[in-house]
Amino acid sequence: MCTTCGCGGNDTLINGMAVSRRNLNRPSNRNGDAPSAGRLLFRPHHHHDPAPAAAAIRRVQVERNILAKNDALAADNRAFFAGHNILALNLVSSPGSGKTTLLVRTIESLKGRVAMAVIEGDQQTDNDAERIRATGVHATQINTGKGCHLDAEMVGHALDDLPPLDGGVLFIENVGNLVCPAAFDLGEAAKVVVLSVTEGEDKPLKYPDMFRAAQLLLLNKCDLLPHLSFDIELAESHARRVNPDIRIIRLSATSGEGMNDWVAWLDAQRTTITKRT
Repeated sequence: MCTTCGCGGNDTLINGMAVSRRNLNRPSNRNGDAPSAGRLLFRPHHHHDPAPAAAAIRRVQVERNILAKNDALAADNRAFFAGHNILALNLVSSPGSGKTTLLVRTIESLKGRVAMAVIEGDQQTDNDAERIRATGVHATQINTGKGCHLDAEMVGHALDDLPPLDGGVLFIENVGNLVCPAAFDLGEAAKVVVLSVTEGEDKPLKYPDMFRAAQLLLLNKCDLLPHLSFDIELAESHARRVNPDIRIIRLSATSGEGMNDWVAWLDAQRTTITKRT
């Protein structure tokens, strides 16, 4: 949980508008009305006590309450996705892993046969959302301010900004962080963790909660392997040590290596979602 990361303090922007958590009875746009454009902003839901040792018991209780509320809202999001046959995926990684480049390449591969939308999570700027919009796919930007992750309430508000997406895919690009996003269910069908080969092989051991929570590991930037000392077999071994059931795909969003395997996985997940309804 976020006990030292600096979360708290200012509002979070969604499409450039401050959305107060105290005003939850906002008009819904989930019935197909035209989406807005810009950024969404939220006040982070937790804070840091000035005296961690003295407040340890209180913090545990607060964190339990936060997660319980988040899980309830995630269940609402999940019901919405199920009702519209939407495959929602939570993409998580360290900063600089190549998530946005991967999303652009994925959109190019699926465009024309699959409805898609993206929710972009960053502390500041809408740079990544603009890159997505340049592909012609709708992107809603959530700026979390000092917040280090998305939560189910933020995503729930962002859903009101989506275009019709029945039978399609919603990619949720979380804030770059391998710690806090692991604990927060957004209502997604699966967490997909992206690890670039420019990072250390020991990332799964250093951040086990994230790799344990993920269903799929995308080992990105494999086109750079000839120029690095990264031991890809060791990285995969560490990931399976933490999560024996994790699926691993080696790919490069730049060269296109492995993209067919990633797209095939997406198609299989979409088929699974359809069969459940």
